[in-house]
Amino acid sequence: METVRNPRRWWILVVLCLSTLVLVVDSMALTVAVPSMTEDIGASAQDIQWILDSYILVFAGLLLTSGSLGDRFGRRKVMIIGLLLFGLASLAATFSNDPGEVIAVRIAMGVGGALIMPSTLSILITVFEEDERSKAMAAWGSVSMLGLVGSPILGGVLIDHFSWQSIFLINVPVVVLAVIAALTLMPESKGPWQKPDPLGAVLSAIGMTALIWWIIEIPQHGAFEGRGVITLVVAVAALAGFVIWENVTASPMVPLVLFKNRNFSGGSLSLTLVQIGNGGLLLVLTQYLQFVLGYSPVKAGLAFMPLAVAALIGNAAGAGLAAKLGYRVLVLAGLLTMAASFGLLTTVDASSGFTVPAVALGLLGLGAGLAMPAAVGALMGTIPADKAGVGSALNDTIQQAGTALGIAILGSLLSSRFAAEMPADASEQAKGSIGGALAAAQGDAGLMHTAREAFTTSMSATFTISAIGVLAAAALAAVVMRNTKPGAGAEGVAAESAEGVAAGAESAAAEGVVADGPEADGPEGATIDKRELVG
Repeated sequence: METVRNPRRWWILVVLCLSTLVLVVDSMALTVAVPSMTEDIGASAQDIQWILDSYILVFAGLLLTSGSLGDRFGRRKVMIIGLLLFGLASLAATFSNDPGEVIAVRIAMGVGGALIMPSTLSILITVFEEDERSKAMAAWGSVSMLGLVGSPILGGVLIDHFSWQSIFLINVPVVVLAVIAALTLMPESKGPWQKPDPLGAVLSAIGMTALIWWIIEIPQHGAFEGRGVITLVVAVAALAGFVIWENVTASPMVPLVLFKNRNFSGGSLSLTLVQIGNGGLLLVLTQYLQFVLGYSPVKAGLAFMPLAVAALIGNAAGAGLAAKLGYRVLVLAGLLTMAASFGLLTTVDASSGFTVPAVALGLLGLGAGLAMPAAVGALMGTIPADKAGVGSALNDTIQQAGTALGIAILGSLLSSRFAAEMPADASEQAKGSIGGALAAAQGDAGLMHTAREAFTTSMSATFTISAIGVLAAAALAAVVMRNTKPGAGAEGVAAESAEGVAAGAESAAAEGVVADGPEADGPEGATIDKRELVG
């Protein structure tokens, strides 16, 4: 029987891309606005940390709950509510006059982002049949990559010509366009009715919030010291309770049986390891470009164009190759290319210039363009249509934790190795960061040269860990994932999913870090924030 395809599916994809783009652009552009925002509203370093962290904490903590809400009440409805909340909060941010007000609107934006993100991917997999899904995934991923690379440039231009409030105001017309398009073009979809799971929602929110908070505090307070221990205990207790409860309740919020499927578990865990490896990319390279090479913020943003262009090429090629070679082959090829890129970055020193990083960024973009959509396509192809929202949220949540963990680990490694490489008689400010060292040098050419050499040495160590993380992801994908293909492998995937669902039939029958705050000002007033937000 011939499948009836939604005639508006490609227009719907445009709506989904717009909805995702507004999240990516806002989060990355905000890092450029930190210096002017700090001066304008009189924010302390702690205020800035809360402005940045409050969003990611709320976003990560509510992803699973919002995905479940989409399956229950309608994915389009939940996405539109999220867009409206995000847009109104962005508008309110333009009238904020003190740090407390900005923190409040960032919390509201985090709630809106958590409602938007799972809905976009779940709607995509319900609108597109599996033979077209890889192309749709590639387009969706390409837009996200363009937003990731282009938003710091956009933020720099807006700050130069207007004010820091403009980075929030730009969200409003995009949200309005996305809402109108969603109401006119997008069909509603939801899963069968099931009893609410309030205990599961509370445990997941507490557990994920505590886990992300513990991770982003590691560089400042240590992993197992002081209040970090308390936060970790809360996270482990809540998440363990969540897993136990979801396996015994008659109406689980999250179908944990998905992890019995090799493509879902292999794809999710591989993506998590990749996110850990990628966590320090913008953190490290942006500082290299601005503090070592002396680039302006806008020029540093433009330097990431090889990454974006190569990712577009990889996405376009991967969409066609998936049907011929299978998802696992693409994932392995892409991950090995990414590992080679990180290996190349370990050779960069203070005198390398931009040639080697440019080649490495091109390889990284190509590898990511091949691997990431294939991994997401493989794991999303295993999720039953009635669980698309919460399944998408589960994948998003795992990757979010991986990103935060990567930022914390690599940021901490970068800072500690930099301090160790600096002269023993250097000041604490100079040992704290490359930006602090350049500020303390006050024209001392010898100290500036030493600081740049110390930074590139610590950068090489950081990218070595990134390469190891990506290689571990490749090994996991090779062992765990099946080499399914779009469409051709659908029956096998469906059968394996059915086995997992059947195993939990009794329980299911009712139914996109942080290190410390901003670094010291560097050349041309550049302030680098130790994070890579995806929400």
